Amino acid sequence: MPVLPGAEPYRHEGGDVGVLLCHGFTGSPQSLRPWAEYLAARDLTVSLPLLPGHGTRWEDMQITGWQDWYAEVDRALREIVERCERVFVFGLSMGGTLALRLAAKHGHAVTGVAVVNPGNKVHGLSAYALPVARHFVRTTKGLRNDIAMPGSEEIGYDRVPLHAAHSVRDFFRLVDRELPQVTQPLLLMRSPRDHVVPPADSARILGRVSSTDIREVILEQSYHVATLDHDAERIFEESHAFIGRLAPIVGKKGSTTGG
Repeated sequence: MPVLPGAEPYRHEGGDVGVLLCHGFTGSPQSLRPWAEYLAARDLTVSLPLLPGHGTRWEDMQITGWQDWYAEVDRALREIVERCERVFVFGLSMGGTLALRLAAKHGHAVTGVAVVNPGNKVHGLSAYALPVARHFVRTTKGLRNDIAMPGSEEIGYDRVPLHAAHSVRDFFRLVDRELPQVTQPLLLMRSPRDHVVPPADSARILGRVSSTDIREVILEQSYHVATLDHDAERIFEESHAFIGRLAPIVGKKGSTTGG
């Protein structure tokens, strides 16, 4: 299936410091593209892959699961680690959860982690209904466009395949158990008015990781997709300062390639 216009993966060959960005469940690289381009403009090597089953149609997601999504970001991380001296992993929503697992599994290969409204648990009755309901109901209402800024649009699916949602539930449980293995510096940015991921998820993550260098930033003006919202510029600036504090920004300028 062709990729939706704007949902293509993004790659920029910059200096010796690299950043891997992970987009969220049912979303696409479009939600993180401005963040990626901001970092690329500052001479960082940037990788923003498209997760399997995303960016086309929801039917393609129905046959994928967390193992497929994680395998793609794991592959992308290994690639950028070969290219760069220092590597950071960033993510939005479930992409933040993917980033945290990469940090837990890859240890010293990851210099730091920055996440925006990361997910940790599927809440409510749906969490208990998913194991059975997914065999009888194919989809439920989509999660996209939780954005406060008028005119800002997120490319994503209007429907959520329940098989995939069940896989997210399993993935969140797995990563929750692995959070103590996260020791890298952590920048966690969250929106108090998030209508997709509750504050309890960020609190749980902050309480479970083993990182001693932690900074929490509150995004007062934004909803869930804060990277496309009023606080986007603050996210970009905070994350760039985070990188600058932990790694030298060196290397020569490269060129941008789309996916």
